[in-house]
Amino acid sequence: MAAFLLGAVLLIVQPQIVPSRPAINLTAETSSQSVQRELLKKTSQKNDFKESIHSNGSCQQLPQTIIIGVRKGGTRALLEMLSLHPDIAAAESEVHFFDWEDHYRNGLQWYIYQMPFSYPHQITVEKTPAYFTSPKVPERVYNMNQSMRLLLILRDPTERVLSDYTQVFYNHMQKHKPYPSIEQFLIKDGELNVDYKAINRSLYYVHMQNWLKYFPLDHIHIVDGDKLIKDPFPEIEKVERFLKLSPQINASNFYFNKTKGFYCLRDSGRERCLHESKGRAHPQVDIWLLEKLHEYFHEPNKKFFELVGRTFDWH
Repeated sequence: MAAFLLGAVLLIVQPQIVPSRPAINLTAETSSQSVQRELLKKTSQKNDFKESIHSNGSCQQLPQTIIIGVRKGGTRALLEMLSLHPDIAAAESEVHFFDWEDHYRNGLQWYIYQMPFSYPHQITVEKTPAYFTSPKVPERVYNMNQSMRLLLILRDPTERVLSDYTQVFYNHMQKHKPYPSIEQFLIKDGELNVDYKAINRSLYYVHMQNWLKYFPLDHIHIVDGDKLIKDPFPEIEKVERFLKLSPQINASNFYFNKTKGFYCLRDSGRERCLHESKGRAHPQVDIWLLEKLHEYFHEPNKKFFELVGRTFDWH
């Protein structure tokens, strides 16, 4: 009888849990917030987990989808376009939880606090482009959620290298700091400098192999970043299907801005474009140097196509 009364008391005082909606048909164990609590207790330095539940029924929860990269592949555009869907709740800033040690040591409790408040029917999404090329991230994501749905957006590797340089160049210019020309990074002793970090980030097959050690290919949807720029709607339709979302985004949500030179968004009559830092012109590069880059990426691209069973219109 005493045991029965104790069980009844524990049942009454147990806090209510707001269930999250998984992006796929997860098992009850992996999709419930009770499992999230256990993860928090194991990884957080403190075991005083407190759920952030708003009075309107929304709560902060672990993401069910992560945009893992690639840097300068169009991750911000992808996130903004995906946010047009009413069932998506997106973290505004790049969290860098899995790749920055100072953040990762804070545990999953801290990670949840970086997420937006979302309703039970919504999918929480965060994006950090550095995840794709960080060797330790795939295992860490896997340890958190083996059923995670991942979004990877890629562009022509050569174009990505030029965009990578352009971003760093403008960051220095804004701080009134000098920055070397792109040729000084790309050429070393008369040859292509394959140790340049921007080139390494474009070796997609190397990084993809690491992710496929932990996640099956059908859990990683690759968005064609070059097509997303030219005609975004078909690519977003594919993302909706991958995440098992109802088709809510349509062609009328996109319009081409001639002044900016790329597509902007229209949401409930409100128009918005990406930040002015997006779509910047690349530096002029000699044809022979571009050919060097195309030649260097030819074999890595071929290996990547074989790895994912798909080809892209890259040089």
